[in-house]
Amino acid sequence: MEVIKNRKTLQDFIERQKEMGKRIGFAPTMGALHKGHLSLYEEARKENDLVVSSIFVNPTQFNNAEDLEKYPRDVNRDILILENSGLVDAVYIPEVTDIYPEKTESLHYDFDGLENEMEGKSRPGHFDGVGTVVEELFRQVKPDNAYFGEKDFQQLAIIKKMVEKKQIPVKIKGVPIYRAENGLALSSRNQRLHEDRREASKIIYETLKKVNDWFRTVTIPEIKERVADIFDHQQGMKLEYFLIADEDTLKETDFFYKDRNFRAFIVVVVDGVRLIDNMHLD
Repeated sequence: MEVIKNRKTLQDFIERQKEMGKRIGFAPTMGALHKGHLSLYEEARKENDLVVSSIFVNPTQFNNAEDLEKYPRDVNRDILILENSGLVDAVYIPEVTDIYPEKTESLHYDFDGLENEMEGKSRPGHFDGVGTVVEELFRQVKPDNAYFGEKDFQQLAIIKKMVEKKQIPVKIKGVPIYRAENGLALSSRNQRLHEDRREASKIIYETLKKVNDWFRTVTIPEIKERVADIFDHQQGMKLEYFLIADEDTLKETDFFYKDRNFRAFIVVVVDGVRLIDNMHLD
């Protein structure tokens, strides 16, 4: 596995691969890798000749300086995980100046309103930061296919919208959420939780499964009340938000329409650690 640490080296590497006609699969990360990330590369391996990873903690998508500071970083560990997986041919670990050569600031995007829902309401500018770094990585790596986890479903929708509007020649592939044995969605932030709190946090997934069971027979306002009641009784957990939204527009709904696809979204803060999850509703 090649470890590439600057833009020029990456450019030379990608040009060589393109000259050989290789199909490139790519999944960008912010490090602190886990099996959820590896599931992206498993998918990429099936459909591409070359699989590329990147590790870059993007400063412009953090609204909270403390959250940026606390974000887990261990690049040597991450490189070892990628090497041992046998799934990745090259990893790009750029400096900030490779991504932001002038100012470390976001471009502004119009995602047709997707950015104003859910996470966008509490994290202004977050998706501008996501769009900026992903667009720049796409332009540098030049992938044919790019893979993103459905755990960050809103992010996935926004990247699809950016690619469509900017006419970037890459296919965006969503990969199902990778869960721990207890159902908790894997996240780099989980590392900040004590083991017993990770176990207790399985209530998030259990709640989503209940929501799916209720969805056809209980009104959405009543479902929201039931979810709020569940977390009112969980010590050390705070329900930041729960909602059901249209999968295409991400707009919250209080009514079930038969011809639309819906998904439940939840954010719970556990001992100061913000955990997000979602589930398609059958």
